[in-house]
Amino acid sequence: MSYRLPPLHSLRLFEAAGRCLSFKQAAEELHLTPSAISHGIRTLEDWLGVQLFLRGRGALRLTPAGAAYLPRVQAALAQLAEATEAVPGRRPSGRLSLSVAPSFGVRWLIPRLADFDSQHPDIEVALDSLQRQIDFPRDGVDLAIRMGRDDWPGLAAVKLVTEQLVPVAAPHLAAGLESPADLAGRALLRVTSVTEDWAAWAAKAGVEGLDLDRGLRFDSIDMALEAAAEGLGIALGRQPLIDNDLAEGRLVTVLGPPQPADTSYWLLAGPDSLARPEVLAFRDWICSALGADPAPAFVQRPA
Repeated sequence: MSYRLPPLHSLRLFEAAGRCLSFKQAAEELHLTPSAISHGIRTLEDWLGVQLFLRGRGALRLTPAGAAYLPRVQAALAQLAEATEAVPGRRPSGRLSLSVAPSFGVRWLIPRLADFDSQHPDIEVALDSLQRQIDFPRDGVDLAIRMGRDDWPGLAAVKLVTEQLVPVAAPHLAAGLESPADLAGRALLRVTSVTEDWAAWAAKAGVEGLDLDRGLRFDSIDMALEAAAEGLGIALGRQPLIDNDLAEGRLVTVLGPPQPADTSYWLLAGPDSLARPEVLAFRDWICSALGADPAPAFVQRPA
């Protein structure tokens, strides 16, 4: 069958410019110059014999022909990309977009990403740490790492690790903490943005009478742990987030053993991502790094 197709590269330029309604934004997205975008659009318009954009001062608008053409081009490009990703046996390569919970990203993932890169040098990882509900595939994200209680309707999920809660302190403060009674009068560093903090640990550990009105309050786990390392008080540590701090001796655990949290970290994907070898390669790597060998399969949750 013979297909009468315009230059495919110009379709990609048209899609980006039509979606952004800006040659400049499309150029930044595609790592080109605005003049290259404009030239590519002109090539497509000449091939079609119809104008796709109205170019005004400081504004770019689609013509009726461009507005009708854009969604069909987007659907065709998406179908072509999906078919390419699903080729059986395709080698893992290309871009993997990952949205990660900030504390997990900073304290656990980033220190270990060099290992993933050494095993998969052809996979380019793009990270974002925006704390939002991911809309697969509209947000352009392949995988997300989130904290939760297995409430992921419509998504494919792998349970990565359950947090373990244990008090931590700088070494010079930890020496005097041998029993829960020694917490009396001590500054407890609290995190206001989490669902499980000192009250949850106390209930699980059977500790009563904690004074939760003393001490500094923080809106992030990272800040509370850094404050504990500086000797400002005692923080509630969360494994595996504190593993590097414990290994380096910046923090030590007290009043153990650790108590399992009700929440866990999960690796999430939309159904359309599951055939991508990049997604499966990252799943296998992170599960192995967290001690799960072999890696568990994604389980699709009902919508």
